[in-house]
Formats: sequence, structure tokens, C-alpha cells
Amino acid sequence: MIDGKKVVVVMPAYNAEQTLRRTVSEVPALVDEIIVVDDHSGDGTAELARQLGLHTIVHDQNRGYGGNQKTCYRAALARGAEIVVMVHPDYQYTPKLVPALAHCIASGLFDVALGSRILGGRAMQGGMPLYKYVSNRVLTAAENLLISQKLSEYHTGYRAFSRKLLETLPLEENDNDFAFDNQMLVQAAYFGFQIAEVTCPTSYFEEASSISFRRSVTYGIGVLRAALSFRLARMGLSDPRFLSPSGRKLEL
Repeated sequence: MIDGKKVVVVMPAYNAEQTLRRTVSEVPALVDEIIVVDDHSGDGTAELARQLGLHTIVHDQNRGYGGNQKTCYRAALARGAEIVVMVHPDYQYTPKLVPALAHCIASGLFDVALGSRILGGRAMQGGMPLYKYVSNRVLTAAENLLISQKLSEYHTGYRAFSRKLLETLPLEENDNDFAFDNQMLVQAAYFGFQIAEVTCPTSYFEEASSISFRRSVTYGIGVLRAALSFRLARMGLSDPRFLSPSGRKLEL
């Protein structure tokens, strides 16, 4: 808890049995609750989460990365969270930086805080493949231009959000796949929420989740589509549902 505000960590999990315990062991004591949403894994992720005493939700079928996050945020809001931090249970990002991200939100100055792999300049030292680093830089430059931001990256999975943001954004209009992450940041910028960044290390190793080159290309197309939708909406030339105030919000 920070300044009387309940802090909840959510973990969208898929086949994370090998790394979940290590990830949870580094979650700081200021976190009030950890929620694990198992997206119909084929291993013992859910069983281990229950053994660790975590609030565990299991999908009866795979809903995708974005669909998993929607369940995470619904559950966190339903359980009274005022600050929600998403931590991947594959240990690609260390939970030791949860306080830094959460304090950005607790300050009232920001509604989004991102753990940036790029700010510290050590992404490739952490094992980020060259093609991912290059595509990250190219896509980020294009997005900054299209949505008038100056972020170091849009593609980190380490994020903190305020309750206000999660209740305001039409998150149900977003994709259920990996494009969800990017659409969410585009929405945050479109609706005027302030975004902070905190430098963080990253680790790429065999057990860490990663999407294939083919799916990375699909993701990149989705990223550009979301950013272009932002620009066209600002120009009054388009009215996409995921940027509409009347778009579907999370239902508790």
C-alpha cells in the first residue's frame, strides 16, 4: 500500500510454471495482492500459483494476451485496486522496480508508468535480439510522430496504471492479441492521460516468453494501424471504436 492506496500486481500467465516462483519471490512487500490469470496453460502454472497463495483465475480456453489482460484488470478493480502493476511471470522484467512504477501513479502526476528497456541503453546486453531492437526503434519513432509523444518505447510489458485510467479507457474494444498493449497506450495518449517512464533491465532466456518473427510482423502492422487511427481521429477523419468515449469499458 502507498499513501493508503491499494497496490495490486497482476500477472497474465501462460505456461509460466518454471519462472513463476522466482518472479513472485521478488515482488516487494508494499504490494497488497498478486493476481495470476492463467490463460489455459498446458503446464502446472495455476496449481503453483495456488500453492503460493496467490489469487488465481483460470480461463477455460485460451483468450490471447490481450484477453488475459482484460481479465487481470477486471479482477484487480473488483478487488479494490487503486494502483495496478502488470508484471510478466516469465521473469523477463524484475519485480524489484514495482515500487518505482507504483509511486509514479501514487504521486497523482501520472496515470501510466512504463518500465523502459531502452532508456538505460542495455536492452541488447539483456539479450534482446537485434531484429527486435531495430523494429522497436523504428516503430517507436513512427508512433511518436503520429501520436505526438516522446516515449523511449511503446512495447514494454512492464506497466503500472491508475484505477481512473482502467475505468475510463474503452478497453473492451481492444484486440485480444498482442496489439492490446499498444492500443492501450494509444488510448491513454488520446484521452489525455500522462505517461511516465522508468528505466529497467530486461532478460531474454529460454524460459522467457517471446513471440515469433511472423507474429512480430503482425504486431508491427497492428502498432502502425493504431497510431494512424489516432492521427486520423485527431484530424476528424475517423472515429474508431477503441478511441470513442462511448466504447465498451471493462465490466466488473
